[in-house]
Amino acid sequence: MLIAIALIVLVVATVLFHFLSPWWFTPIASNWTMVDSTVDVTFWVTGIVFVAVNLFLAWCIIRYRHRKGNRAHYEPENKKLEWWLTGITSVGIAAMLAPGLSVWAKFVTVPEDASVVEVLGQQWAWAYRFPGKDGRLGASDANLISVDNPFGMDPNDPVGQDDVLIQNPQLHLPIDKPVKVLLRAKDVNHQFAVPQFRVKMDMVPGMVTHFWVTPTRTGEFDVLCEQLCGVAHFAMRGRVVVDTQDDFDKWLSTQPTFQKTLAATKGDPAAGQALFTACSACHGAQAEGNRELNAPKLSGQADWYLMRQIHSFKDGVRGSNDQDTFAKQMIPFASMLADDTAVRNVVAYIKTLPEVRPAASVVGDPVRGKKLYETCTSCHGANAKGVWSTNAPRLSNMSDWYMARQLEHFRAGIRGTHPQDFHGSQMRSMAKVLADDQAVADVLDYIRTL
Repeated sequence: MLIAIALIVLVVATVLFHFLSPWWFTPIASNWTMVDSTVDVTFWVTGIVFVAVNLFLAWCIIRYRHRKGNRAHYEPENKKLEWWLTGITSVGIAAMLAPGLSVWAKFVTVPEDASVVEVLGQQWAWAYRFPGKDGRLGASDANLISVDNPFGMDPNDPVGQDDVLIQNPQLHLPIDKPVKVLLRAKDVNHQFAVPQFRVKMDMVPGMVTHFWVTPTRTGEFDVLCEQLCGVAHFAMRGRVVVDTQDDFDKWLSTQPTFQKTLAATKGDPAAGQALFTACSACHGAQAEGNRELNAPKLSGQADWYLMRQIHSFKDGVRGSNDQDTFAKQMIPFASMLADDTAVRNVVAYIKTLPEVRPAASVVGDPVRGKKLYETCTSCHGANAKGVWSTNAPRLSNMSDWYMARQLEHFRAGIRGTHPQDFHGSQMRSMAKVLADDQAVADVLDYIRTL
């Protein structure tokens, strides 16, 4: 009887939880209300079956409970019952499948007037590409992907020269305009999903998948990867910003084309040397760093990472938290670099400087640190030399005191909380793997051995 009571309580609690729970769909922001309707049908079919089966089990336990002198009746076959069960089950399955198949057919049948955007997924970031004025995307090939060509575009294809490249996890779309979303993956399976749009689609290396959507509300909406793609899968976040047409056009006009990225100079070390004079006052003449002035070592660090951090300081992404005192000090110095050319020049000069191994200042247990570092290898590499494709900077032979402070800031939410700091947000999540200051010291002491 306890089992029968438990089944009845389970059914009642489940039904009440379903209708009273605050956990429900996010407000829809696209044309795909049909997806919600399909899910509702599935809930009703499976819910009725769940209630009926469990109440039937409870009834059977009560009705056919043990009584002295009663014997069970054995009936191995009952064709009438089997036909009924087969028929009801078939109707239930059809009721769930038919709406889904109908919605799926519409989901991948793109309207003729839809614009196009390409989504590129990689561990663990999003990037986007729009066609230029010709309305066509240029050719791309995974074999062409490099630090200077992250989209793998064919430089010899004239069609792709005006393609607009968004090397940022934030995508803008115009309201009330259908858009065809093309999906590519660089490395492993990903899944592009926007819950408020009710859209998701697998991204498979070597394939181009697609769906279409019409945003119906302005605002900002989360982009998630809903395919387990590696250790930082949970932190693979992005954002879709739905704008008015005018705001979208203004935003798109400020983004670089492929032709512009090809034309960008590599940087002039001679010009950068003069610009570095202001930096050397803190970071040292050889960019070796100066702990007394809270200036980390720069020499040996990847140029793409240095440029991104300088831009983050200039844009107020780093140093936005009042507790990040030293980052705030960097903002006016970074602002002295007037434009992208100046940033490239000073970074090109830093790249020419010789490496000086910084003195150790963090002492821990490198044996324990080696075990802790196993999580870090997925992004920063086994030798901590950094991996541009995962947006992970070099750690080996860099200032350990500076890394300790940054890990502390990530863990405390001082760094990585700005809405535009997507990579910092990922690191804020990953830094929590290190439970305390001792764990930080251990992992940094191990990195020093690399």
